[in-house]
Amino acid sequence: MLLLPGLLRRARAPPRLPPRRHLSRLLDRYGFVAPASLTPSPREPPRAAAADSAAAKKRRAKKPPYRPPSSLDRGGRPPARSDLPFDFRFSYTESTPASKPIGLREPKYSPFGPGRLDRPWTGLCAPAVDATLRDVAAEDPLPDAERGLEEARRRERERVLGEPLTPAERAFLVEKCQKNRTKRQINLGRDGLTHNMLNDIHNNWKSCEAVRVKCLGVPTVDMQNVCHQLEDKTGGLIIHRHGGQLIVYRGRHYNPKKRPVIPLMLWKPAEPIYPRLIKTTIEGLTVEETKQMRKKGLHVPVLTKLAKNGYYASLVPMVRDAFLTDELVRIDCKGLPKSDYRKIGVKLRDLVPCILVSFDKEQIIVWRGKEDGSLQDQTHKSSPSVMDSDGASVKNETRDQEQTPSDWSSDESSGFSSSDKVPDDKPVISDPDPSRAI
Repeated sequence: MLLLPGLLRRARAPPRLPPRRHLSRLLDRYGFVAPASLTPSPREPPRAAAADSAAAKKRRAKKPPYRPPSSLDRGGRPPARSDLPFDFRFSYTESTPASKPIGLREPKYSPFGPGRLDRPWTGLCAPAVDATLRDVAAEDPLPDAERGLEEARRRERERVLGEPLTPAERAFLVEKCQKNRTKRQINLGRDGLTHNMLNDIHNNWKSCEAVRVKCLGVPTVDMQNVCHQLEDKTGGLIIHRHGGQLIVYRGRHYNPKKRPVIPLMLWKPAEPIYPRLIKTTIEGLTVEETKQMRKKGLHVPVLTKLAKNGYYASLVPMVRDAFLTDELVRIDCKGLPKSDYRKIGVKLRDLVPCILVSFDKEQIIVWRGKEDGSLQDQTHKSSPSVMDSDGASVKNETRDQEQTPSDWSSDESSGFSSSDKVPDDKPVISDPDPSRAI
């Protein structure tokens, strides 16, 4: 009975736990304490180590901030040099050296980038020959160096083209470039034949002898100029044309490893300022007569309606035929960008020729001029001919390869299709693919 309270007290007492830092009782029995060097505290680093780490951080050089790669950074390389003997322009079909601007919209920043081309930028082009060598007062302002470049380009083009293609070879290349055989195609839009497009054509010529070019929009008003510029600037030969579809052949002796150096434009340069297209008064008329003519032009029956990004090769013959009976011609351009139908008006002025009256209410109104016929005598004066130019085609071609100017013009009805909003007697130039026309 006396042992029971003692057992109860032992049972109620909490069990004795070992020390937190040591699970063994040997240290309590022998009183051994480990030195501080063997058990350093991880939370309290030595002062010397902390000082060394701080000094190391100060001595460590700072990493420069990340700088993304830029095409403007030449890295000390010299500017590119090109042996192409023509002036570099943004568009070769939509700009003519004959038309002089009256000002520039921005400083003369080269679109090729600073220090990337050895040619200066004049605001319009990068000339192949220094413009200061020209003599404006001379009868022929073209310097001897530039004439030599043109002659060298003509001889080189004839050498690369080689022997004329036989009918079988031509048919094989044309069939090889059709839509059902290849998707390789270069699109030529409202900007026309641009400078960077020359590089695309040569890139396609690396793996194929001919490339298909699809022309749509404003440049198709003057397809002769498009064909001339394509052959002249690329050095190739157009072996087939159907509407706005062209097939450009590179030549028998074309070597991709010796292709010309074509520096790329990094951005589109701003267009210069040209004189106003629509004057306050038309030349030869008074102010009242001009106002009456513009009012009358808005009520003239519509000759045709232009579709956006259509094929307009038959527009010039249509306007010429309409001038045989009518004094004013109106062309409906609803839905087209303002810049597009203004460019079309300029081409009509130079190709028909005619006088621009108004662009009001998205309509092109042109006047044939007075009955003396002074304007009609200037037909085809401003537009270059494909076959008459030196660089347009090879002189020694067979009859199968020779194409007359009438062959370059496509069927007038190939670009027409009916529309619900326009009467049947007014054709609509809307079908972008003339090959589907019946």
